[in-house]
Amino acid sequence: MPDREDRFRVMLDVVEAAVGPCPRVLDLACGTGSISRRLFARLPRANSVAVDMDPTLMAIAKGSFAGDRRIMFVTADLAEPGWLEELPAEPFDAVLTATALHWMQPEPLVRLYADLAKLVRPGGVFVNADHMPDPGTPMLNAIDETMQRGYQARARAAGAVDWDEWWALVAREPRLSDEYASSRRILDEHTQGVTHPVGWHMDELVAAGFPEAGVAWRSITDAVLVAVR
Repeated sequence: MPDREDRFRVMLDVVEAAVGPCPRVLDLACGTGSISRRLFARLPRANSVAVDMDPTLMAIAKGSFAGDRRIMFVTADLAEPGWLEELPAEPFDAVLTATALHWMQPEPLVRLYADLAKLVRPGGVFVNADHMPDPGTPMLNAIDETMQRGYQARARAAGAVDWDEWWALVAREPRLSDEYASSRRILDEHTQGVTHPVGWHMDELVAAGFPEAGVAWRSITDAVLVAVR
């Protein structure tokens, strides 16, 4: 993914500027722990509650953070209304997520934004780095797609694996056989999400209870969106 580290850097710049060097963070749809790993490298006194529903990704994340008392893991489906019940009660300084919420349908995503407004303390932030194309710029979006394909081709030539190849590697790992079977069921049952432009997200976040929302970084079709509580 082009500019991946730039996105993470901007996310953590925002967190540090908004809430200081010791934040209590909710790593939303944490996957293998990419955000929390960079959070601890940048802000060693931070703490993280990492949430995901995929058994394989959670197993890898737990293994990579084994013995690290700064992080706890929670299994929950963000699309389900009761997911908040799985979390500890204290408010969070920041909620961070990347390349995840575009998988959700509009109704559960709007409900999720309302939930996050309850979780983030006043003065805290929600930061979402995701795919947010503007349907009003189809020619520009087509240019971006060509740029993305070029980047991906160069990355593959350098030895990177794509989504399908990564899962094929997981399937050959005996220690993850049970988790992989459960993950496949989730992926097979998954319904494709709906992407929205930046303005849609800002409007929904303000309606959910965040006083302000704006863009901290963007490319042609992706953005880092910040909502301040």
